[in-house]
Amino acid sequence: MDIKTAEYQISNSDYRKCPDTQLPEYAFIGRSNVGKSSLINMLTGRKALAKTSATPGKTMLINHFLINGQWYIVDLPGYGYAKRSKESREQLWRMIQGYVLGREQMTNLFVLVDSRLKPQKIDLEFMQWLGENGVPFSIVFTKMDKLGKVAGPAAVEDYKKELLKTWEELPPVFMTSSEDARGRDDLLGYIDSINQQLKSNQ
Repeated sequence: MDIKTAEYQISNSDYRKCPDTQLPEYAFIGRSNVGKSSLINMLTGRKALAKTSATPGKTMLINHFLINGQWYIVDLPGYGYAKRSKESREQLWRMIQGYVLGREQMTNLFVLVDSRLKPQKIDLEFMQWLGENGVPFSIVFTKMDKLGKVAGPAAVEDYKKELLKTWEELPPVFMTSSEDARGRDDLLGYIDSINQQLKSNQ
């Protein structure tokens, strides 16, 4: 898929105020500092479309980016940033929950996981919650360039084995790096295939 245009549209804290269209939306979420904004910029080929920061937890709103005038990338707030107050964490969770469960246009949720870390309880619990609520999602391993050619795939396989302890079947899995654009074609190809399927069903 060739991304010709990628435009920022709107940010808000309430899914009911998201763009009033029927265009498919592909949302990206993960723990704070997992590399979400960098991945979105890599996918779109725009260096500063999503604001990146060395400070975790900068994304505090639901951000919509219109791609090729036909579908949206949605940048959701990160979860699990310990330095936030309990009230702030609960507010963000309500925002995430509202969008993920209430937004009919959300076509797929990409859950980002840092490939360098062992399976984290917060990620596993979040995926379990998605499964229980029937939310379509995929797992995107980020920062694969930080691991070697053997260690990277091995870490992903270990993660999948951990998931298979509680899951009968795994969702689609992608291995990416914002540094070397690894996984870009796979991810965009997956989005494109869903878009084509949606068109044929209309």
